Amino acid sequence: MLSNGFLKRVSDFINIRHLLDKDGKYIVALSGGADSVTLALTLCELGYNIEAAHCNFHLRGDESDRDENFCVDFCKKNNIELHRVHFDTVSYAKLRKVSIEMAARNLRYSYFAQLKNDISADAICVAHHQDDSVETVLMNLIRGTGVDGLTGISPKNGDIVRPLLCVSRHDIEHELQVAGQDYVTDSTNLVDDVVRNKIRLDILPLMRKINPSVGNSIAKTAMRMEEVAKVFNSTIREAADHALVYNCNNKAKISLAQLSSEPSPENVLFHILKNFSFTSFQVEQIYLSLNSGPGTEFRSSTHDLLIDREYIFIEPLDDTVYKPFVIPETGTYVVDGESSKLKVEVIDNKPDMKISHDRNCFFADFSKIGFPIVVRKAKNGDRFVPFGMNGSKLVSDYLTDRKFNMFEKRRQLILTDSEDRILWIVNQRPDNRCRVSQSTKQILKITHTGE
Repeated sequence: MLSNGFLKRVSDFINIRHLLDKDGKYIVALSGGADSVTLALTLCELGYNIEAAHCNFHLRGDESDRDENFCVDFCKKNNIELHRVHFDTVSYAKLRKVSIEMAARNLRYSYFAQLKNDISADAICVAHHQDDSVETVLMNLIRGTGVDGLTGISPKNGDIVRPLLCVSRHDIEHELQVAGQDYVTDSTNLVDDVVRNKIRLDILPLMRKINPSVGNSIAKTAMRMEEVAKVFNSTIREAADHALVYNCNNKAKISLAQLSSEPSPENVLFHILKNFSFTSFQVEQIYLSLNSGPGTEFRSSTHDLLIDREYIFIEPLDDTVYKPFVIPETGTYVVDGESSKLKVEVIDNKPDMKISHDRNCFFADFSKIGFPIVVRKAKNGDRFVPFGMNGSKLVSDYLTDRKFNMFEKRRQLILTDSEDRILWIVNQRPDNRCRVSQSTKQILKITHTGE
């Protein structure tokens, strides 16, 4: 039996944090170690309905089988139903090209989620304790972190609950010793070959020489930071909603004026850009570049970002090479998947003919144009004579005058004739040299539909 004082601490924590319900059904992740054994005993003695789940990852030879056998005996002794699963973790890691640690984590939590559905459980209980949370805070500090990284491990994250975060490793071992309850020890936890173990075995003992209750102090600070983070994140989310002018179809547009007016622009920017795979380092560089002038670009693993005059534009990566599309004669052509079509026709110029000013329509003197017509992207050095003007102008300058950003310029389609003379900046402006006049006998009409 565990002590009444220990059980009350855990019970109060569960109730204050609203982690479990006495009418619920819960899975306990049971490794056989001190923490998970204490968790199972605690929930049993507090009257919760639990079933245990043990994963054998076959990573430590005989030790792995020893742990499984211990869990079988432990559950029989305490009348706990046990679910067991075996994994070929090494093969999984090689197949998925991930570390052994990541492979084990993915396999474990995928199994727990499946088991939860199979037995209609309400949540999965794992045995993280106060020291784990303290180690997480220190790890985050060492690596560099924001406000959320100082909150430690959350008592509840979706279907995962952690009822033992209110007690320390020392408390757990003391309770098991007094109760005469044995457990197994993972020998890899005794070697300081990973960051967490270095903190556990080297750094925390040194800190305890300065302050014996340093673990409790850091844990309390983390709990306070959790409340601070709630207020901070709520404020940042609200500010991000104000700064985001557009956020749809995996694209976004951020107002620089609104962003700069917020109390913490860089944190607002990070809140937005993390959803587009930009790292904290990239966000720092982007923020420092906001006053560098338009045209500065950044790229994450999934998106391109452009700093323009008044906005930041974010779009999915598109490394597709656009191939010029040849139109040999009249007809209807699909020029960009199913999203863009061109209807090409030649019509007689009658006295009552009215030339539409719809920007999606192009009209030209057919005698001044030769097939084939080519649809291509605008490129550097392209020049045309804008309709109604005599002098030529760079297409790039024309689009700049129209407030096009770099992303829009790269997408802009143009039509050229057989001699590569520009006829039409699609949906924008035709060339003046092929305009319809009173002497025009036949008109080339091109209608663009779609994006």
